[in-house]
Amino acid sequence: MKKDLKKKNSKKIIKWAISIVVGMFILLAILPFLYKDKIVALVTKTINNNINATVKFENASLSLFRNFPKATLQVSNLKVINKAPFLGDTLAAIETIDISLKISELFNKASQPLNIRSITANNGTVNIIFNKDDIGNFNIGKETKNTQQQDKSLTLAIENYALNNMIFNYFDENSGMKMNIENIEHFGKGNFEKDILDLTTSSTANISFEYDNINYLDRIPVKLEAIIGIDLNNYKFTFKENTGYINQLPLSFDGFIQLLDDKQQYNLVFKTPTSSFQNALALVPKKYRGNLSGIKTSGNFDVVGNVNGILSNDEIPKFNISITANNASFKYDDLPKSVNNININSEIINDSGLLKDTKIKAGKLTFKVDEDTFLTSGYLHNITTNPIVSLALKGTLNLGNFHKVYPLPKQSELTGILNTSIQTNFNIEAVKNNNFKEIKNIGTIAVSNFKYSGVQVANPFFITNTTLAFNTNTINLEEFNAKTGASDFSLQGNIENFYGFLFSDKKLKGNFNLTSNSFRIDDFLSKEIAKNDVENTQLKIPDFLDISLKASGNSVTYNGLNLANFKGAVFLKEESIQLQNIETNIFGGQIGFEGMISTKTNKPNFSMDLNFSKLNILDAFENLEMLNAIAPLAKSIAGKIDATVNVSGNLSEKMTVDLNSISGGFFGKLSDTKLQPKNAKLLHFIDDKIDFISIDNLNLNDISANLTFKNGEVFIKPFEVKYNDISMMLSGIHRFNNTLNYEIIFNVPPKYLGKEVETILSKLNSKELEKIKYVPIHTSLTGSFSNLNFKTDVNDVSKKFVKSILDNQKNDLLNSGREKIKNVLNGTKNKDSSNNSYSKGKVKNILNRFLQKKKDTNN
Repeated sequence: MKKDLKKKNSKKIIKWAISIVVGMFILLAILPFLYKDKIVALVTKTINNNINATVKFENASLSLFRNFPKATLQVSNLKVINKAPFLGDTLAAIETIDISLKISELFNKASQPLNIRSITANNGTVNIIFNKDDIGNFNIGKETKNTQQQDKSLTLAIENYALNNMIFNYFDENSGMKMNIENIEHFGKGNFEKDILDLTTSSTANISFEYDNINYLDRIPVKLEAIIGIDLNNYKFTFKENTGYINQLPLSFDGFIQLLDDKQQYNLVFKTPTSSFQNALALVPKKYRGNLSGIKTSGNFDVVGNVNGILSNDEIPKFNISITANNASFKYDDLPKSVNNININSEIINDSGLLKDTKIKAGKLTFKVDEDTFLTSGYLHNITTNPIVSLALKGTLNLGNFHKVYPLPKQSELTGILNTSIQTNFNIEAVKNNNFKEIKNIGTIAVSNFKYSGVQVANPFFITNTTLAFNTNTINLEEFNAKTGASDFSLQGNIENFYGFLFSDKKLKGNFNLTSNSFRIDDFLSKEIAKNDVENTQLKIPDFLDISLKASGNSVTYNGLNLANFKGAVFLKEESIQLQNIETNIFGGQIGFEGMISTKTNKPNFSMDLNFSKLNILDAFENLEMLNAIAPLAKSIAGKIDATVNVSGNLSEKMTVDLNSISGGFFGKLSDTKLQPKNAKLLHFIDDKIDFISIDNLNLNDISANLTFKNGEVFIKPFEVKYNDISMMLSGIHRFNNTLNYEIIFNVPPKYLGKEVETILSKLNSKELEKIKYVPIHTSLTGSFSNLNFKTDVNDVSKKFVKSILDNQKNDLLNSGREKIKNVLNGTKNKDSSNNSYSKGKVKNILNRFLQKKKDTNN
């Protein structure tokens, strides 16, 4: 009995437990629907009461399961849009924000605040902008006269927060300073309910920095693991235990940052935890330095710095950062030689608190490879007003030693001797104003016996000699003799305004002369690059180029075409290639052309004027796709052509002509022609349909054709072709898809219209034959060049011609009878009146006989 009671009670307990669990899950599922609107209303109220901006979000959902035992409110596609003076700019756009709070607080009264326990932002972008009036777009908090009036519907009791895959953009319109921090992954943990707390953080990101159009950092990876002491009463943040990384260079920080009313107080020191020269290699991007574990180093590398002072609108903290290395070296384990005697002595200093007084001293940087020593030194002063630059480079390098000290790409070779001796001293204002008295350059860079081979080039590239001479504002290319594959070329000229291009957004100008005995374009196109990149690469002429090039070559080969005696001028400017007075021999004749290729738009476009002189027709029209599309019948003819072509259109990614985009005109004249029966399918087709011509006897000499083309269609203006005593007028339209609609009018002597016509013609006199020299016969060709349809009215023309001759004869006979009657009537008027009755009877008898004859003739 007791066992049964016990068993019964156990079942009840299990049933109650299941009911409670199920009830709790039902309650947890229902509660979000009951309280979501309440929390959304509180969030919206808090935003509107504290932020002077337009805040939008697409959806808000409340979950009790996502971060149980805490409730989570997720806001989707949040956007914060600025009001004036940044009206319409997006301050922040975040895909999702998760806000968590205790479930028990859902039951708070309306007067009780909700405490936010954690915030997580995912996949967002924050844009910080300072305009020309030094106003920041982030200053969107509403001012309150009394802190007791601030809205406290929501309060921060944060225990942790996170930023996942965020982007931060910073831009100052006055200075042109740009900063981009992307791939931000940041986590922080601490008790923000306390006024003094320790915040444990972990951060990774990639940083890019640009100032005055000069890029100083490009996606440099950074990392920081730090415990930061936070004093919320004094807005003071102290670095306690921390290690940061720039690339893989470790740096440790000590000190604090304190936020004051309208400025910030900095007191920081930092240094590399160790002095190994391996720290220097860690600054080199990974793809260039290889595996650090496979490198042996000696000597020291130290980065030591301090930042101390106030950051405000008028001043910056003073700082001193030194980078030193003494007698250091590195060697890859699997390479035979090392880089030795590395010495670095550089400083970045500001000892006044004014940004303009910042100085960069390169000091002395030397290194030695085998027996070759290279040295550089210099400084940069006065960086914010009128920067002053001084730089010196001197040394000799045997390039053949590079692969012995540095892991060059596989299957590549580099040899040659580089000699450098350059000194330069200038200020930016002098460069901008072309004040050459303040620009001092002297020195040369020379390369001899240079060779490079690798997958980046189609053939080994050789430079016999080249010399660059640096003058005041010009770099002279005194000689450049090179060879690759079957190509050779020499280049001479100068580059003007080099410093203006580097430092003040001016065009890079240059004038060069290029000569070559043999120049093959394929010798410069790597098969590896052509295979992988050409499909997705679009030619883009840089907008900073203003280069003129006079070129001449005995033989230029491109895409299987051999251009002999090539000469002309090429200009690279305004994102385009401009061609002037280009002449070359090809296809047994000469082509001259001028025009332009522009890359300003998304699709490159071109415009060309071409002149053909005595080109072999078959060679030209079989090898040039555009000509074949414009005049496909030309492949039926051997001989010469003189022509003018004006054409414009778009280019494809491979820089070939997009036929369906071209428009223009073509005027050509043939000479020394001979028909090619194997290519003359259309003419043979006409020959089979028309009895009175034979294509073998067509006279194609001195034919002139005038064509226009647009949107893939070619319009042929009427032109004449002779065949013996027959004239043909051809006109119509064909398309690049090989369809056509031609009309041919044959002006045919009547003798070709059949025996019946010949019989009738034999009865005509010479005067009558003179009146009917030619009969027009209309024919049409439609369909496609491979499937032709033919129509002609030759049978109708023959019948109509016979009828017209008979009608003419009848009319002539009637006219003759009328004339005789008229003559008789005129004769009776001259008779005596006494014979009048006799005359009337005679006339009547004549009319009766004539009318009877006419009746018989009609019968």
